[in-house]
Amino acid sequence: MSVVIIGGHERMVRQYEEICEKHGCNAKVFVKERSGFKKNLGTPDLMILLTNTVSHKMVKSAVNEAKRNKIQIARAHSSSASALTNILQQHGAEPVSM
Repeated sequence: MSVVIIGGHERMVRQYEEICEKHGCNAKVFVKERSGFKKNLGTPDLMILLTNTVSHKMVKSAVNEAKRNKIQIARAHSSSASALTNILQQHGAEPVSM
């Protein structure tokens, strides 16, 4: 499953990627909106919005892209590792034993 994470803390980007990897997901993480944001989103299976740490403008832009491309959206107010893990498990991404 491919996942795009929007929001969160810059210092946790690697941790978000590792959590997704443990659940068998490929992840892109966007903590801040940069030029070409919409182009870099792609068409993931799931878009995760960590709403506590992201601007309204970035959320609106991401939601519009998700609707346009029919991408499923999950939201969490917290940007913690456990919140991300819970979202992945709710959407069927079980931990992969390595």
